[in-house]
Amino acid sequence: MPSTITLTITTGKLTGKQYLFDTRTTCLIGRNDDCYLSIPCDIDRRISRYHCLLDINPPDIKIKDLGSLNGTYINNQKIGGRQSGQSPEEARNLNFPEYDLQNGDQITIGDIVFSVSIKTIQPQPINNQNHGSQTPRLIQQPPHNKNNLFEIIQKLIKSAIGRGNELKVLSNYQIIQSIGKGGFGEVYLAQHSQTGKKVALKVMLPEIAQDENNIKMFMREISNLKSLNHPHVVKLLDDDYAENIFFLVMEYYEAGNVDDLMQKLGGKLPLDMALQIILQVLDGLIYTHNAEIPYVKLADGGYQKGKGLVHRDIKPQNIFLCNINGKLTAKIGDYGLAKSFDLAGLTGQTLTKTIGGTPGFIPRQQLLKYRTPDPSMDVWAAAASLYNMLTGDFPRNFTKDPFIDIMENDPVAILQRDSHIPQSLARVIDLALIEKPQIYFQSAVDFKKELMKVIP
Repeated sequence: MPSTITLTITTGKLTGKQYLFDTRTTCLIGRNDDCYLSIPCDIDRRISRYHCLLDINPPDIKIKDLGSLNGTYINNQKIGGRQSGQSPEEARNLNFPEYDLQNGDQITIGDIVFSVSIKTIQPQPINNQNHGSQTPRLIQQPPHNKNNLFEIIQKLIKSAIGRGNELKVLSNYQIIQSIGKGGFGEVYLAQHSQTGKKVALKVMLPEIAQDENNIKMFMREISNLKSLNHPHVVKLLDDDYAENIFFLVMEYYEAGNVDDLMQKLGGKLPLDMALQIILQVLDGLIYTHNAEIPYVKLADGGYQKGKGLVHRDIKPQNIFLCNINGKLTAKIGDYGLAKSFDLAGLTGQTLTKTIGGTPGFIPRQQLLKYRTPDPSMDVWAAAASLYNMLTGDFPRNFTKDPFIDIMENDPVAILQRDSHIPQSLARVIDLALIEKPQIYFQSAVDFKKELMKVIP
């Protein structure tokens, strides 16, 4: 635990109340009961339902006003809120920026003042051992230039040959070409030197790789992913870490993903094909939500063996396709890697930027319970993916601020997007996208059962 952030209320009825944060999370402040830091109406009516957002990645903490009625103040300087005569929508469309908070800053919302305390502990000494079952091998050097990533990896592969256990994974492969780029790195098509088997080599670049605790956290997630083995889940075959780069070797499928297929077919899929894909995805989720995994985090911060892994990022781009014995087969890919990477504090990205990538498939519960996702969130995202496959649209309407849109815009009934969808199927999809007060289908089993009843 290298850093902690403490918020202490210094005014009014709640004076002395403290909130401690020691890991990556979000803190929504407002009057609504579902806010992490909920301020009751009888305490302060000047606070909006969703007043402001704290994006916390110790020792960093950012704050963003969410179009509040009376504004948010840092050290008595207003950083956001509605102007006289503005509607909430007009204020949100201003897209107030995030502000970095420092130790000793004061946040004022309504009549409540929070004092910010940031304590940083010197990180543990970094050693140079390969990660295996021990501490990850870290070599300190300037950040990599992503434009030169291909050349860097090629040099590492050449240097890996003959180095024993170091970089063992890389020494087995030759890179063919880049097949995709993302915010955290790149994916390459690679071929095993001996067997000729093609694989996807995912390369992830930490923005912050100085702290062993963050690296260890992510490596535990990698161990969890390697334990998964199911016909509808892309298999993580191997991994390595060197020169401040993660290397993940995964199964490769030439047919691409569902989003690719949608684009080829005019933006959406035929009904039978979409249902065939989503039923297989639900089978994959049923398995992963109950699979035995080596590392489950406990309330005290420790780990033990347990059951269940939540993906956190189900969407058409993460559903891969292949032909097995003449049958279109769907496989859930990138099993939560991006979200795990973010939760380990390795991205250097703000929550707003992270959410902005794929807001169409995120239920509001995933924002409210950022650190503690549950299986129902994957079920909602699967329903949103089916909605998208059938209509080419997202369930929600989006304006400008994805965070507020997710929190306040209810899904649009699917028949309003496409009136040709069978009514019985539309009813089940609409039910699956209910998220207030909770997600309607709490398990992939329940959603699949209801779909099976109405399949035309």
